[in-house]
Amino acid sequence: MEKITLSLTLDEANLLLKALGEMPFREVFELIGKIQQQANQQLQDTNPGRGEPPLNAGL
Repeated sequence: MEKITLSLTLDEANLLLKALGEMPFREVFELIGKIQQQANQQLQDTNPGRGEPPLNAGL
């Protein structure tokens, strides 16, 4: 499967996760996990030691 790269603000990513949280869990849980993992890694890479709060789905 082809991959794409999206560029979102932290607020936009959290809004996306919030919307996904409204969908049936079994359909979106893997996607939510991938988004959280990638975003948290990027936040750690760009802000080492800053203690940014982790991205979450607002669930």
